[in-house]
Amino acid sequence: MAFLLQFLSTFALIFYKTMKKVIYLSFILLCAIFVVQAQATIKIGLLKYYGGGDWYSNPTSLPNLIKFCNAEMGTNIDKDPVTIEPCDPSIFNLPMIHMTGHGNVVFSDAEIQNLRNYLIAGGFLHIDDNYGLSQFVRPQMKKVFPELEFVEIPYSHPIFHQQFEFPKGLPKIHEHDNKAPQAFGLFWEGRLVCLFTYECDLGDGWEDAAVHGDSETTRRKALEMGANLIQYVFTY
Repeated sequence: MAFLLQFLSTFALIFYKTMKKVIYLSFILLCAIFVVQAQATIKIGLLKYYGGGDWYSNPTSLPNLIKFCNAEMGTNIDKDPVTIEPCDPSIFNLPMIHMTGHGNVVFSDAEIQNLRNYLIAGGFLHIDDNYGLSQFVRPQMKKVFPELEFVEIPYSHPIFHQQFEFPKGLPKIHEHDNKAPQAFGLFWEGRLVCLFTYECDLGDGWEDAAVHGDSETTRRKALEMGANLIQYVFTY
C-alpha cells in the first residue's frame, strides 16, 4: 500500500505540471477513492467443514465482531464474512478463518493439504470450541500438522495484550463443566498459526445480545478479546 501511494503521488505531480488545477484535483480524488476501495477488500472467513458438525452455529458472531473492530480499532473489514471450505484455493485471500461448532469434523486429504499450505503461507485459523468440538477437531488438526502439538498459550503472550488487556488470559463467557477457559496454540517455526479457545465460548459472546441473554459486560469482554485476536493476526 505504501508503494501504491508513493507511485500515485509521483504520477500526480507530473499531471499537475501539464493539466489544469481542477483536473488535478479530480485526479487526486479518484486516487483517494481507489485507495479506500483497495483497503476495504479485507475479508474474514467462516470455515465450512464436513462430518456432521454444525459449522454454521453462531451466525451473528463474526458480523458483530467485525462491526466492533471497525468501530473500536478503525479496521476496514468487509461486514460480511466469507463462507469458505478447507480445500477452496481462495482461502489464501483471507488473513484469518474462524471455525466453530459442537460436533464431528472430518477433513479430506485435499482439505488437510490445503489447510496446511494456507497456515504455513501466513494464514491463521481460530477454532472456537462451542462445547463439544474439542474431541473431534484435535485429531483432524493433528493430520494437518502431525509434527505439532497444541500447547497452552501463557498469559504473557501478545495476543492477550493488544488494544485490550487480558492479564489473566481468556475471559469466561459461558459455564459448562466448571473449568477455567484455556487458549491452546499450534506454532509453526515460532509463529502462532492456529488458536484453539476451549471452555470459553468466545463466539457465543460475540452473538446478538438476545441469543444467549449475556450481560453487556460479558459481551464486551468477548468482543474485546476477539478484537485482540484480529489485531494480532493483522500485526503478526
